[in-house]
Amino acid sequence: MHTKTLVAAAVGLGLLTLSACGSTDTKGSADSKTVTLVSHDSWAVSKNVLKDFEKQSGYKVRVLPNGDAGQAVNKAILTKDNPQGDVFFGVDNTLLSRALDNGLFQSYEAKGLDTVGAAYQLDKDKHRITPVDYGDICVNYDKAYFSEHKLAPPQTFADLAKPAYKNLLVTENAATSSPGLGFLLGSAAQYGDNGWQGYWKKLKANGVKVVDGWEQAYRQEFSGSSEGKKAGGDRPLVVSYASSPPAEVIYAKKRPSTAPTGVATGTCFRQIEFAGLLSNAKNTKGGKAFIDFLLSKEFQQDMPLNMFVYPVVQGAAVPADFTKYGPAAKNPEIMAPDKIAANRDQWVKSWTSLVLK
Repeated sequence: MHTKTLVAAAVGLGLLTLSACGSTDTKGSADSKTVTLVSHDSWAVSKNVLKDFEKQSGYKVRVLPNGDAGQAVNKAILTKDNPQGDVFFGVDNTLLSRALDNGLFQSYEAKGLDTVGAAYQLDKDKHRITPVDYGDICVNYDKAYFSEHKLAPPQTFADLAKPAYKNLLVTENAATSSPGLGFLLGSAAQYGDNGWQGYWKKLKANGVKVVDGWEQAYRQEFSGSSEGKKAGGDRPLVVSYASSPPAEVIYAKKRPSTAPTGVATGTCFRQIEFAGLLSNAKNTKGGKAFIDFLLSKEFQQDMPLNMFVYPVVQGAAVPADFTKYGPAAKNPEIMAPDKIAANRDQWVKSWTSLVLK
């Protein structure tokens, strides 16, 4: 989930044409016993869980990673008449309207959809997409820094603009990064259509640093991550995910007793990820079976420690380590898909002029 950076629309729908067409191999999709999954690079599943699906269904799964989330969506749109696969996974609510408006998916009501919370079913009338997981984009903080400086870490959007936190925050470009865009949408939800620009003026005056994507922000600029420490990162605040702290614990060479990073819970924006049966998919029967599999309890319970996201199926258990070190936000900012669709491009344009120029 952490690497789902976007490619700006202007780049994605233009320069990506050659790479999309050049990487296409439809042999897997043409084989009725093979299901081809097109996804972003962060797709992950335990081998035994995938083998269980293949054994029970009779289908072999071929995975075609297509870069970061926005890049993968744009490639899928470019190749929708002759799709690279059967199922697409990884479009989220920030870019959902782009995929639906371009006719990327065909309708399919997945088995098990009745076990998914209504809040995640953003296309429940047409069933063009199936909710699979959710997570929260939030500001993370370096616990050691704030302890050493005897400074309470920020907890809200408003805190980030206070003088006490001047020159401490690094965020991603809203035009090129999924968490960057989510953070912008979160501020718009918090301050309204006419208030978010004033908020960003305050953040700019307070020394917010903007970089292209999550990799650079979290693994180079942020002083709290293991990679950031090695890189000499000097920003103790970063826009990342509520699930980043457990990742710091689980992947540590020597597991710490507590997470070295925390979450400013009043800065979160809820992100929901979907899968869909691609229009003109060659193996629709296999694609439907695979989408059903994504809502199975076995897959849903396998996701947290593979992609560091939360299951949408009610009753799916989440590993203790995950909930201990990275509980989901209780009151994240949310925004209706039609509002995102109506404002996203103009907001990003205004944000770019305001913050980067």
